[in-house]
Amino acid sequence: MTGIEPQPGIMEIAPYVSGESRLAGHDDVLKLSSNENPLGCSPAARAAFAAAAPDLHRYPATDHAALRRAIGEVHGLDPDRIICGVGSDEVLQFVAHAYAGPGDEIITTEHGFSMYPILARMVGAIPVTVPEAVRRIDVDAILGAVTERTRIVFIANPANPTGTMLGADDLSRLAEGLPPRAILVHDGAYTEFADGFDGGASLVDRHPNAFMTRTFSKIHGLGGLRIGWGYGARGVIDVLNRIRQPFNLSSAQMAAAEAAVRDTAFRDHCADLNARMRRRMRESLIQMGIGCDESFANFVLARFADPDEAEAADAALRGDGILVRRVGGYGLPAALRITLGDEIGTTRVIDSLGRFMAARRPA
Repeated sequence: MTGIEPQPGIMEIAPYVSGESRLAGHDDVLKLSSNENPLGCSPAARAAFAAAAPDLHRYPATDHAALRRAIGEVHGLDPDRIICGVGSDEVLQFVAHAYAGPGDEIITTEHGFSMYPILARMVGAIPVTVPEAVRRIDVDAILGAVTERTRIVFIANPANPTGTMLGADDLSRLAEGLPPRAILVHDGAYTEFADGFDGGASLVDRHPNAFMTRTFSKIHGLGGLRIGWGYGARGVIDVLNRIRQPFNLSSAQMAAAEAAVRDTAFRDHCADLNARMRRRMRESLIQMGIGCDESFANFVLARFADPDEAEAADAALRGDGILVRRVGGYGLPAALRITLGDEIGTTRVIDSLGRFMAARRPA
């Protein structure tokens, strides 16, 4: 022991465990454990990243102006109200550091993204977890948990790992029910997979205490570059920029992201494929007797009879070279989160689970 002690709450954080990517004994591993885009990224983004190589010795722009302008033009938003970060996780971290501290409370939900309580403990705040209503965010439960110490409410919508989603009326009721001192953070990482959804932009425009985040890791296929962004009131963005490191994004990251967001044809192609595979996967799971809520993301949550059956299903999939995500840590021990792949990948999953379920049925 050195006598050096971390800040309170740090040692309560369980290190994040990412989805597996390798499986012993299998050369053709189908990785469906991290909600990655099966089509990769836009060719335009790949070309922009390569084109940035000659200038890697130069410091990047600190204001992210070109990327913010591109995001604003594509999504119809004010670039001056956009902030960029190393994945949306860093933007969420900005909010936690800026608006919560020791003794404050940060509300998360029963099956919410595991980073939220980590962010609370990171700043010494108290994570308050409220129940969901049949794997769906419960607005009344959140509002009922608000106290004078509540500073932040984190929600993912569409939600991870359930894939369920709150509509505009519920989102408005939640924002309107919060006290002005509490900020509602709408994490919209899977926005593009929910047809017609603006990711919370209109919510932010109506409520000064609402803030939204988005990412380039999902539909844009740039998870390996770690790029995200947030949109909020000018005053909030000004606060967050004061704690953002000036060179948090490289020139290559920004070039790839700008090309990706402008390639709307590739984005729409990915969204179309995802919608078709999501419908096919859910219908197949239900026909097999596996529970599956309607998903608005790029994955489905397959619900089995009990944790033992979920474990056995996972083992069967692994035996066929398929990696999915166990979600017991999210309070769903009888479920598996399955990223939606392409046509071939979807067929592999359906065939594997079909054989598994057929073997479990009475003769």
